[in-house]
Amino acid sequence: GVSHVLTLVLQELSLLCKRDVNGIGMLYDLLRSRWLQALLKIYECLQHYLGKRPAPVTLQARALTREVVELLREAPQSGEIKELRRLLRAPHLKAALLSAHDTVAQKDFEPTLPPLPDNIPENEEAMRIVCLVKNNQPLGATIKRHEITGDITVARVIHGGLADRSGLLYAGDKLVEVNGVPVEGLEPEQVINIL
Repeated sequence: GVSHVLTLVLQELSLLCKRDVNGIGMLYDLLRSRWLQALLKIYECLQHYLGKRPAPVTLQARALTREVVELLREAPQSGEIKELRRLLRAPHLKAALLSAHDTVAQKDFEPTLPPLPDNIPENEEAMRIVCLVKNNQPLGATIKRHEITGDITVARVIHGGLADRSGLLYAGDKLVEVNGVPVEGLEPEQVINIL
């Protein structure tokens, strides 16, 4: 996809850089930058997700199951029909599976980010809002207090972990807020508990 095209462009630009063509070095550095690579990775993930996103066949699986059970009651009673009625009326299927299906089918569980404030000063450092959904898996990053500034920063990103796979967190990134809680003045152990 986009990453492959960018790789080809970088290969062409590296040849032009060797010839010292004006502006090519700057363009080459820009296209190699970590933030652009991360942005392209996010874009490709979103495109993949939008292309593969499954859509529920029905939003009301429980109601449809009740209707099927009623139709089966009127049908000639064979062993298979009795077994199917028994399965469809089982509490674990009705209460757990079908209820969960209907809940997921009717709601949008995509993460939403708060809007950026309008009053950000022009001279302020660039800030990224990162949203990682952990799903009971470790973040795959360690944090520490910066020796000089006292800020909570990402100490390292563990290869293959959630933070690494997302491409959104880097060693040295300053944490300002975690799950809506400001981290200024907190100890790293307290921040870990919020995570």
